[in-house]
Amino acid sequence: MLATWFAVASASLAHAESLAGNDAARRTELRAEAIAYEHGEGVPRDGIKAAALYCEAARLGDAEAQYNLGWMYANGRGVERSDKLAAYFFHAAAEQGLDHAVDMLARVGDPPDLMPDCMREPRRPAGVPLSTRLAIRAPKPYVDLVRKIAPEYSVQPQLALSIMEAESRFNPQALSPKNAQGLMQLIPETSARFKVKNAYDPAQNIRGGIAYLGWLLAYFRGDVALVAAAYNAGEKTVDRYRGVPPYAETRAYVQRVLGNVGATEFPYDPKIADASPNLTLIREARGIR
Repeated sequence: MLATWFAVASASLAHAESLAGNDAARRTELRAEAIAYEHGEGVPRDGIKAAALYCEAARLGDAEAQYNLGWMYANGRGVERSDKLAAYFFHAAAEQGLDHAVDMLARVGDPPDLMPDCMREPRRPAGVPLSTRLAIRAPKPYVDLVRKIAPEYSVQPQLALSIMEAESRFNPQALSPKNAQGLMQLIPETSARFKVKNAYDPAQNIRGGIAYLGWLLAYFRGDVALVAAAYNAGEKTVDRYRGVPPYAETRAYVQRVLGNVGATEFPYDPKIADASPNLTLIREARGIR
């Protein structure tokens, strides 16, 4: 059994590293092409095309592309000037540690609440069932575990797989700078809360992550956007902001999950947790009764 899991973990790690490498190469390629169009280097200068390419790289997490696009909007370089859009992209770059983006934020002000259209995930290709696509991208042993465990916590498998993909790209050895661990990136406090002794064991990690999702679904009464935001930033943060917090990373994460699961609400087990005390206020802010 151990040998089997080791083989699966090794294959999954290689798969995750390959995906990460492909993403990094794609980001670099898009940014280089955007720079060429922004400055007219070897191609006719085209600010609109440069902005579109920068935004695609920004959506994939490229901090320099986020900064460069913010600069274009802040200065009206090839695009219509917009301090709000500039602030959004400077804020996204600053969250990734770009010091010069932090400096620029002081010039343009706070980021807007709404995500720019170009930062949203592209529409899914027609004719391919969502759950099938997620299952194809995930290693089969993890899909099987999710399908087995998810019903125990009233969690939809596609939600668990989408969170897993967003968190670790199916890498069982993933470790974040904030010490989030394993497939579903459990921090030590969450592991302890849901009785996970070894966060790098795929079965334990998946069970702990799904248990947390089941709790969040009950706490936010099936609201997928709030559940995804809480998984990324913590339920206390969602309560404090009375909705999805104004962090570029979290907002992009929520849009990615919503795009993958294809639903805004899921069933939940109300016995798992009481509703958030702020849920009524959150719904009123959205115009939901």
